[in-house]
Amino acid sequence: MRRYIVAGIATVLLSVGMNGCTESYLDTSSHSGVSTDGALNTPGLIQSALTGVYYSLFNYRFAGNYAVNIGDIPTDISYWNTKTGHWDDIYQYSLDETNLYLADIWQYGYQIVDNSARIIQAVNAQLAGATEDDKIVLNQYLAEAYALRAYANLVMVNVFAHQVKVNGQDFSAQPGLVISESPIPAKTRVSRSTVGETYTQILSDLQKSLAAFTAAGGDREDKCYIGVAATTALLARTYLYLEDWSHAKTYAQQALNSAEITSLTYTRANYKALYNGGASNTESMFYLDINETQNWSSNSSGTLWSTYNLSPSPKLLGMYASTDVRTAIQTWSSTSTDATPVYGGGKFAAFRTGNPANATHYLVNAPEMFLIIAEANIKLGKLSDAQSALLTVARRNTAITSTTQLPQTLTALYSFLKDERARELFQEGFRLWDLRRWGDKASVEAYSAPNVKFRVTNYDISNLVYPIPADEINTGFGVEQNTDWSKTLP
Repeated sequence: MRRYIVAGIATVLLSVGMNGCTESYLDTSSHSGVSTDGALNTPGLIQSALTGVYYSLFNYRFAGNYAVNIGDIPTDISYWNTKTGHWDDIYQYSLDETNLYLADIWQYGYQIVDNSARIIQAVNAQLAGATEDDKIVLNQYLAEAYALRAYANLVMVNVFAHQVKVNGQDFSAQPGLVISESPIPAKTRVSRSTVGETYTQILSDLQKSLAAFTAAGGDREDKCYIGVAATTALLARTYLYLEDWSHAKTYAQQALNSAEITSLTYTRANYKALYNGGASNTESMFYLDINETQNWSSNSSGTLWSTYNLSPSPKLLGMYASTDVRTAIQTWSSTSTDATPVYGGGKFAAFRTGNPANATHYLVNAPEMFLIIAEANIKLGKLSDAQSALLTVARRNTAITSTTQLPQTLTALYSFLKDERARELFQEGFRLWDLRRWGDKASVEAYSAPNVKFRVTNYDISNLVYPIPADEINTGFGVEQNTDWSKTLP
């Protein structure tokens, strides 16, 4: 039986400690499952508890697969060749309240939220009496817990609630998540906050995270752990969704400054090398420690985008020029045909090992920040600034070398930016949320490769809301279902 928020979140998993990217987060035998009630009373135990939170985050049921891929699969830029049944109900919009992908995203997301809250509570109880050395590490753990809770809530509010803003229209009064500063005791009666209140919590957590990093004198300088640059980037992403353009571009630039990134890679070889695995992606600010010795095997994203038959759609493939270096990762299986494509993994190809099951997720990356700056400047009417930021990414197409080759009006540049986000961010899980927030009519469920055909066109995808898992609703402790969610399907 699944454990849900009102019935008691799974306790924090305690492990032997964290040793940077060499720690085996994915090895469940390293977690003893000790109850957190009254247990987190030393920095070492808090460190172990934080390992448990990272384990929930990295799990394939959350950021290690489901919570990211759900943002791409049911959109116009993905293709399912029908040869396996993985994600077919999401792709075809034939889901119901018992969908297992949604159930896992909900369960593991709330594990992150609840267990982060326990760490936050424990650190705040220890800080006053801690030694100066302990204060440094405690503040680092506090910062990471706040940021991880914000990340999980941002994912879940996208999945289980209406987009907060849709092309200027405000939906912040719609039902959001169950929000609480403190851990929620088992069998507590709860209610959903609004989408707006959920975003307020996310922003608060991210700001508190940055304050704690400042108190600690910085982060761990290890991109396997969420740090200052990634947290600042999440602020930019959150403000983008809120259509707060000034704050979005300010924090995006601060994230780039913190990561010391001013440009991207512009050759086929260098671009492909970004996806060798691990620290190979020099444009990433935060990635999962998934590799050849610790991975999700058949449950990995690499397997999903190869042998489980998900691939870029004919529409997306047609959006890349032959001079675009990003086509360097578009490899295909020897069994692939035009009519039944079998992808080589793309960003999940793990080119160093050649085994897509070993591929990791790069969760927060520099190109997104340049695109946020560009979009914000478009919305603020700053054409030249928008072109400059957009050029940094658009130069991946080596035929584009200057802003004079970009559209010269705000309207045309905005259209170009939307396509550029599709080209650049494919397999990073943004397309569904982009289509919803832009309010553009969408085409979904591509078929008949290599032709560009969709079973549904002119779909008002901005109204799409996924259901809260039935098991959560059936516990009877107050979480209400999204009203008429099935009517928002195409």
